[in-house]
Amino acid sequence: MLLHDDEIPVDEGTVRSLLREQRPEWADLPVGPAGSGTDNTMFRLGDELLVRLPRTPDKATAVRKEQTWLPRLAPHLPCRVPEPVHAGRPGPAFPTVWSVYRWIDGDEVGPGSVTDWARFGVDLAAFVRSLRAVDLMGARREGELSGYRGGPLREYAWITESFDDCRRLPDPDLDIDVLHRIWSDSLALPGSTAPVGWLHGDLKPTNLLARGGRLHAAIDFGGLSVGLPDAEHSPVWDLPAEARQSYWDALDLDEPTWLRARGWAVAVGVSGVAYYRDSYPAFVAECRARLRAILGDAAERGR
Repeated sequence: MLLHDDEIPVDEGTVRSLLREQRPEWADLPVGPAGSGTDNTMFRLGDELLVRLPRTPDKATAVRKEQTWLPRLAPHLPCRVPEPVHAGRPGPAFPTVWSVYRWIDGDEVGPGSVTDWARFGVDLAAFVRSLRAVDLMGARREGELSGYRGGPLREYAWITESFDDCRRLPDPDLDIDVLHRIWSDSLALPGSTAPVGWLHGDLKPTNLLARGGRLHAAIDFGGLSVGLPDAEHSPVWDLPAEARQSYWDALDLDEPTWLRARGWAVAVGVSGVAYYRDSYPAFVAECRARLRAILGDAAERGR
């Protein structure tokens, strides 16, 4: 399934060609699909490894970023994160950089894998707190570490076009006018005064693994950046209400931070529906579920 105009097609043969050229000791291991996201395609390699290839050439910077920073961040975090074991080079079979990681056992976070959502919210808050507490180690908000989700929400002004696109889609479950108001109200809030710190950038359930009912790992650090914390909190609207509440309480977030995070959640959800509406139904379903949760939460809170 191709999602982008400049997508690089890959299959198991691509992986084997790269391995024969660069890591021949792995070339005869079993290779099989291990899922895909909006930015990467993954293949299981044997029992202990995962191959991750960017979907488009511009995602090569995210690959290098993970290879550089994940080994430095991992010792400071309370759950597992991907461990790079090979920095793949471009080759005849694939035109850009790629990675091999240690396989992490676990199940995607959801009703079948999490046993206590309030406890999960506390665990996720601990991960966010720990990541933001890691020394910047010379990193600055520039280049590959200047992801837009670490900046002010007003830098996402182009989202207006996504609202217009969503209004043209038949979806009785989404009140786009209310979502637009929530987003507009968040733009009027005073900006964050929090210090710049490390951000994962996309802590949605598909980037989290559970084991034994608890948070076990955070994966896909392609959105890693340093910046303001508001957008880091936005994926909690993908979680049940009890997880959101315990997360908020554990981090002792103030109301303006929570409302800016909600604005980010609307922006990411609406843009996801608009961009992937014809190409990635599963992701669009995730975005719609997030937006429905925001509408329900807003109705309950009266704002």
